[in-house]
Amino acid sequence: MTVWPEGYGRFVYDEVSSTLDISREMTVTRPTPFWVLAHRQTASRGRRGRAWMMPEGNFAATLVLQTADAPAQIALRSFVMSLALLRTLVDVTGCQDAVSLKWPNDVLLNDGKVAGILLESAGTGSVAIGVGVNLVAAPGQDEVEAGAVRPVSVLGETQVRVTPEAFLDVLAGHYARLEQQFTDFGFAPVRAGWLAHATRLGEPITARTGREERIGIFEDVDQDGQLVLRGARGVERIAAADVYF
Repeated sequence: MTVWPEGYGRFVYDEVSSTLDISREMTVTRPTPFWVLAHRQTASRGRRGRAWMMPEGNFAATLVLQTADAPAQIALRSFVMSLALLRTLVDVTGCQDAVSLKWPNDVLLNDGKVAGILLESAGTGSVAIGVGVNLVAAPGQDEVEAGAVRPVSVLGETQVRVTPEAFLDVLAGHYARLEQQFTDFGFAPVRAGWLAHATRLGEPITARTGREERIGIFEDVDQDGQLVLRGARGVERIAAADVYF
């Protein structure tokens, strides 16, 4: 039986513009931490303002946390959430070896993108962690940018159907446990757990920033969450980029 984590609020809406937007408004009147789930979003978005497909039955939720951490420490919550998503997907599908993690904040199922994460400031010392998961449907390859990992859904890849609310209940528990571990022991144990499931670790990848493209071997993720890439320039540490295989 799934037990909702103590101290976390839970709000479910039929339709909102975006769970990120409404959660920011709620920080004024609601104690944190809390989760906001919506069955439909009319203005969902992903990283760098990209559109995010959100048909009904897919998962769209935001977790709001109050934190006094520095921005660099806050950014490491994307790894905490990635690992929580991986454990949730393993639990609901039973597919232990099919789920992997793609730097910086994507979750893969059978090597296709099934989930993404977006961090935004929620004001008043809070961070909003937006999560989208393709539970029942995924965009076609022609709907994503060239070279991107193919989109997949949980239903399409595993024939497992899970409701957004059931998925939230499992995810919230995993996240709460990992957040406590992160608070008590820092990034090291989360980093180790993340690297154990990292896709293309030790293999060639392409990292594209807004200005240039770098090709090399994905060697590591450092203690600051940066991608460690060995290429023609030697070993480089990259704080932000899109990764292609």
